[in-house]
Amino acid sequence: MTDTTIVPFRITVCGIEELNGHCAAGVSHVLSILDPGWPVPEAFGAYGEHRRLELRFHDVIEELPGTAPPRAEHVDELLAFGRGLLAEPLPAGGHLLVHCHAGVSRSTASLALILAQALPDHPAGGILAEVLRIRPKAWPNLRLLELGDAALGRGGELAAAARAVYRRQLAARPELAEQMSQGGRGREVVAATGWRTAAGPFAAAPPIRREAR
Repeated sequence: MTDTTIVPFRITVCGIEELNGHCAAGVSHVLSILDPGWPVPEAFGAYGEHRRLELRFHDVIEELPGTAPPRAEHVDELLAFGRGLLAEPLPAGGHLLVHCHAGVSRSTASLALILAQALPDHPAGGILAEVLRIRPKAWPNLRLLELGDAALGRGGELAAAARAVYRRQLAARPELAEQMSQGGRGREVVAATGWRTAAGPFAAAPPIRREAR
């Protein structure tokens, strides 16, 4: 989806499979989030001149074996990229595209941090609501939000505001609770619902081991 928003440039959030559909959208800046070892999407060759930051880490929220989780240095880089968006004169119709593999988790959390930095007095709930408006299937990566809260001095409010997003998605798709738990994302489910099983909270469920790609 491409949309005007609460900052002075257009925003698109998408997944890799959607990139070809935005070649003619006048994208001026790209935040590209990929798994380590994943090839650079060929679609960018048709985008024309644009500024792009590429970050590589897995969509995980814990230190799982065989994965490269988001780290503070990734947040520092994306926030510097965001500052550049506001500091430099943007071309007419400046347009930021943020993508990860599915356009659901890493990309939406990263967009939330860019918006939160650009609008330091805007409440975290409003920031997350705007992300959800732009990308209705958003499930922002909690670890990225926690790192961003620390970097921006927001005292954990972005991570806390994400609970409403998780609750909304679980209300529409209850099966996500089990899927997220089994994928090592149980802390997000607990943040939304406090849901527990006979074995304890989902946050304590043994994560699926993933091999690095």
